[in-house]
Amino acid sequence: MQKMYELLASRKFWAALVGLGIIILKAFRPDFPISEEEITNLVAVLAAYILGTAISNAADGLKSVRQ
Repeated sequence: MQKMYELLASRKFWAALVGLGIIILKAFRPDFPISEEEITNLVAVLAAYILGTAISNAADGLKSVRQ
């Protein structure tokens, strides 16, 4: 149960879920007013955010191990 709480509290999880939601919305509603290029840009920004957060979390973990 602790893992589920950690997942729901994860910023990376919510960023990925937002990106997936936009992609699914566009797939089922092609008339949704977001272009393919905007979706690609959004996914790129979310991927960069997720990667940056993961690197930050890893660096914080290394700091706590060294102390």
